[in-house]
Amino acid sequence: MENMATNLFKQAKNAVAQFTNSQNPSEQEKEAARSVIQSAFTSASPAEQQQLQELERKLEQHNELK
Repeated sequence: MENMATNLFKQAKNAVAQFTNSQNPSEQEKEAARSVIQSAFTSASPAEQQQLQELERKLEQHNELK
């Protein structure tokens, strides 16, 4: 189970990075990143949950800049 949680955590980080690095990110990309974050959150450790919350904030901040 832990390996799956780690994989979801990495997917969430990658999805946010892809969204924030995109020149013209779509709403669909944002929702996909948010969905992965939420999936990862349920099986994450407390430290990972904190990082996932930070990723979600980054996602929102990036969206406000556009």
